Amino acid sequence: MAQSISKLSYLIQFSDSAFPVGTFSFSNGLETAAYEGLVHDAKSLEEYARSAALQGAYTDGVCALLAFRAAKKKKFDEIVRIDKALNMVKMNDEARLMLTRMGKKMAELIVRLFPSELSSRFLAEVNAENIPGCFPIVQGLAFAEAGLDERSLFASHQYGIVNMILGAALRIVRVSHYDTQEILYRLGAEADELYDKVKEMTLEEIHCFVPEMDIMASMHEKGNMRMFMS
Repeated sequence: MAQSISKLSYLIQFSDSAFPVGTFSFSNGLETAAYEGLVHDAKSLEEYARSAALQGAYTDGVCALLAFRAAKKKKFDEIVRIDKALNMVKMNDEARLMLTRMGKKMAELIVRLFPSELSSRFLAEVNAENIPGCFPIVQGLAFAEAGLDERSLFASHQYGIVNMILGAALRIVRVSHYDTQEILYRLGAEADELYDKVKEMTLEEIHCFVPEMDIMASMHEKGNMRMFMS
């Protein structure tokens, strides 16, 4: 069944780079990759963005889907378990910082946009520092509260990862708007296949082995490249 126009507008709103959760503050490791010369043109940028989208699908994407399903069933304890598990698989401080800062901002917005006992309780636990409040978990909660489906959630998740990197690239890599839009178009076409690969995964099957990104994160944390927070 097709989404209503109202629900499609929610999807656009949640996926908009102007949605005030702070995505503009982060590059998802691109700043260091560009500084070290690993990403220097449109081709290397596309390879980097595709790798980030792929790794994100097998961790953040799976957890977002699981949180969405738990939220639909009002299983708060399960949402908390997924949230804590996702935070634990992130190997570097900057990755955790990015997810929790964006997650808290989005949780604050969702309580205002779709007030409910579930979202209010989640935000209260985040504010009390009892749970990390990772962004993909809040995405799952938000899409459930808005009445959207999980395919829309996964599309928004994948779009968000790639668009964050491409938005940062326009400031630090020799690429044009034409380049970034072509990359976004091509990677968007791969999202269906990724969804089919991860949609049945369990929490115990998530994996995030990306040593190169963890190394770059540690270099960024101690380096002089500070246009972005990650």
